[in-house]
Amino acid sequence: MSALRGAGDAAVLARRNLSHIRQTPEKLMDVTIQPLMFVLLFAYVFGGAIHIPGGSYNDYLVGGIMVQTLTFGIFGPATSLSTDLREGILDRFRSLPIARSSFLVGHLASAAVSLSLALVVMVVSGLIVGWTIESDPAEALGGFVLLAIFSLTMLWLAMVIGLLARSPDTVTGIAFIIVFPLTFVANTFVPAATLPPLLRTVAEYNPISAVAAAVRTLFGNPTAIPPGAPWPLQHPVVASLIWCAIGLGVFIPTAIWLYRLRTTG
Repeated sequence: MSALRGAGDAAVLARRNLSHIRQTPEKLMDVTIQPLMFVLLFAYVFGGAIHIPGGSYNDYLVGGIMVQTLTFGIFGPATSLSTDLREGILDRFRSLPIARSSFLVGHLASAAVSLSLALVVMVVSGLIVGWTIESDPAEALGGFVLLAIFSLTMLWLAMVIGLLARSPDTVTGIAFIIVFPLTFVANTFVPAATLPPLLRTVAEYNPISAVAAAVRTLFGNPTAIPPGAPWPLQHPVVASLIWCAIGLGVFIPTAIWLYRLRTTG
């Protein structure tokens, strides 16, 4: 009964967060306009100069952009959570008969809705530039399931950053330091084999590279994985699930601990 009550409380708080987006729709620019711009920019500006063995650059690009967009999606949830903590709204919620966990879960749920919208935008924009799914329906479904698991991992990381940041202004700095090297020193936009030796090694063992390669594999798109690549790129689906399990195993208890620390007293 208490679990159902907590879920109901979290749903109410999630609707409250989504209502803020309805009032200020520009908050959705990072999950709607930004991914569309990335797809069009790389597909039509850089695509002609990048050769992908075994297929077109656009088919290679979309899987990487999907992973990059979900990674960049941590900015909004982390900022929103930090803002609520800074403005003292949580203190008002604590005076109400609601489950203590509902505040954190509500933020998580509303952010998941936003990232779902981002994924839809990515699929549509990919189709615009000629991206296609070449695998069978079961594998394609597996690709979207993997993206959902990865987005959940990133959202818990967002919760950690939002709870760590002393103010909403510092969220961008913290998240940027984490997200920028993860998404660009990887195979998201170009094959890892094209990078200088040191960066290539980093990219080959980068979790983002494994997830991007796994998504391309499950969608039947070219992966540009060279012979002799490290194990994570040779077995990207398994490696991605391992990375996500590690991330969830670290981020969830850390977020819960930080939340209890911020709300004690």
